[in-house]
Amino acid sequence: MTSFVDSSALVKRYVKEDDSKFAVSLIDADDVLATSWLSFVEVRKAVSRILKGSDLALARQIISEDFDKLALVSPDLTTWQAAADIADTLGVRSLDAIQLACAQRLRIQNLRFITFDLRQAVAARAMGFNVFGS
Repeated sequence: MTSFVDSSALVKRYVKEDDSKFAVSLIDADDVLATSWLSFVEVRKAVSRILKGSDLALARQIISEDFDKLALVSPDLTTWQAAADIADTLGVRSLDAIQLACAQRLRIQNLRFITFDLRQAVAARAMGFNVFGS
């Protein structure tokens, strides 16, 4: 099975937060993980706000190693247009719409969508994804 992992779940892999153990168990349960390149930026930003010094340096190294193992989706013109449509119709934030459009671009039936962002989870369910996390 393939899972699309949102940055809200990935951050919990590097920083101890509520539901971190649960998030890691969801992520580790799948052999094939996908996310967008946007997640790299979002995860690095979130981790940089929380960690400092050697903890931050180590987290950055692990993030880079982990992202080398992920299937990374780069938005194309169709994905950007889909993100705009998703934002319009479902009322989600722009970055969430981009993540959802990237997941949709995979065209995988029964795609697992892992997120801990409640608003994004509602939209992902409306799009027909099997949502785990929130």
